[in-house]
Amino acid sequence: MPDPLLTVAEEFFRDHVAPEANRIDTDTALLRETILEMSKRGLMSLRRPVEYGGPGLAEMDFRLFQELVASTSGALSFLQTQHQSGVAMIAKSASAEFKARVLPDSHQPQGWIAIGFSQLRRPGPPVFRAQRVNGGYLLNGHIPWITGHTIFSRCLVGAQLPDGQAVFGLIPFSDQTVGGGSIRCSEPMRLAAMQSAQTVTADLTDWFLADADVAFIQPNGWIHANDMVNVTLQSWFALGCARAGLELVRRAAEKRNSATIMAAFESLQAELADCRQKTSELDRPLPERLEIRAQAIDLASRCALAGVAVSGGAANSVDHPAQRIYRESLVYCVSAQTTPILEATLARLTARGRA
Repeated sequence: MPDPLLTVAEEFFRDHVAPEANRIDTDTALLRETILEMSKRGLMSLRRPVEYGGPGLAEMDFRLFQELVASTSGALSFLQTQHQSGVAMIAKSASAEFKARVLPDSHQPQGWIAIGFSQLRRPGPPVFRAQRVNGGYLLNGHIPWITGHTIFSRCLVGAQLPDGQAVFGLIPFSDQTVGGGSIRCSEPMRLAAMQSAQTVTADLTDWFLADADVAFIQPNGWIHANDMVNVTLQSWFALGCARAGLELVRRAAEKRNSATIMAAFESLQAELADCRQKTSELDRPLPERLEIRAQAIDLASRCALAGVAVSGGAANSVDHPAQRIYRESLVYCVSAQTTPILEATLARLTARGRA
């Protein structure tokens, strides 16, 4: 039986978020206000363990929640998952003291957490480095992607050590100068979608990360191994995007009383149900999970395009929901992309052309 929090979430997203989804996509203040309303309803730290005041939402319920949020607002989905991921990672820290200090207020604005460790996926010399010093680490280099600037006050970052391991810890998410160290954040990036989520880069110079602010140290190659385990988890966002596109198709079918549009809706809806079922089967072999991720990406794109098609010329307006959903499908195509996911995506797209 689904967790009661999913009912709370569904009502909130349907009644309060969906009518404002286009404004949320461009208005950072409104996005922050929406995140705050999520927090008031207990929806902002869903993976926080019960012993630290959280609901400890079950894995599958959490994935269904992620699909639900993505089906309503891409910007909200994109922003809130940064914090949800940070909380889930910190909950696995071996430091009871660190968890006791960070997790209890993680649902409150002062406890919201961004994440910045995608740079660990990059081949070649590390762009963000850590060096052990007395009492902690000195952090130097470039973080190419952090979302939630001016909304989140701190960030869980990952920096590579000389031996290839990575140290993860909390730093302020704003321009800072302390002693001889500094943090400098860029202006928000200009993005095709989810602009309001305020994604920036950051450059750190001799920033001191105290041992007390260290969450954990991960072994060399951790992020690549983690990516292989989590191949299908990003699929839930793509499924939510597909669901959003299909809602436009359903409405158009009813408005026009069109059997053709309804048949397209039912066909795509069946594909969505099939992909959702396969995505939920986490014990599948890696090659199958890669194919499922590619299917979810493909489905999001086709359902979003179907939403554009049934909306006609109006879909070319930046203020139309079909335009927003189509742009969101581009984001879900490349989110947390690895080489195997890219290859699986291209294989599916080219195979479809030969069919």
